[in-house]
Amino acid sequence: MFQRDYLMRMIEQMTEAIGQVMQLRKERKQEEALQLLDDLLDRQFGLSARLLRSLSDEDLVKMMTQNGIVQADSLQAIAVMFKQQSEMQEELGRDDESYELGLKALRLFMRLTLLGAPATVADSAGEARQLLAKLNAYELPEDTKLLQAEWHEAEGEYDLAENILYELYEDGYITTEHLEQFYRRLLLYGDDKLEAGGLPREEVETGLADLGSAHKE
Repeated sequence: MFQRDYLMRMIEQMTEAIGQVMQLRKERKQEEALQLLDDLLDRQFGLSARLLRSLSDEDLVKMMTQNGIVQADSLQAIAVMFKQQSEMQEELGRDDESYELGLKALRLFMRLTLLGAPATVADSAGEARQLLAKLNAYELPEDTKLLQAEWHEAEGEYDLAENILYELYEDGYITTEHLEQFYRRLLLYGDDKLEAGGLPREEVETGLADLGSAHKE
């Protein structure tokens, strides 16, 4: 009961704050809107917004895990506010700050999707797709690409996952073993699922065989 009340209060406060932020953005008062979100982060989580932004997504997940249970609602709220702040920093012409916040929000949303978190505060998969489209102009860090490949695989987009993994393989970031494990996981799925994911069984088997040939050379 306590957890549900907390969640409802958080959603209510977030909804109110986002509404105020949207109005301030229309009035071109981005600095005020940024401060409003910082104040909300401070109140909601008992930590300074600056500290929250300085933490990696992995550290944020660890911090929001209690007794082995991830507080996905809180992480969704943080990711939503990071995304909002990223958009406002872009409007202020601060591209570096916008990129860093957008990237952090993207990684959080992808992790939340992989955790199977229900969409209580935000649709994590949908938000991740929006951010990927927005960050498409940038060369993402290799560790983010690896997380993205895992995310695409979990979303059933096997062809996209394969493309990213091969890019990382060619860059020397992952080994053939990583690719082999990917293909062997796919072989456990049914033909319909593989077809829907853009990577038919024949292509999976060919990819695996090509890796085996490369090992022998």
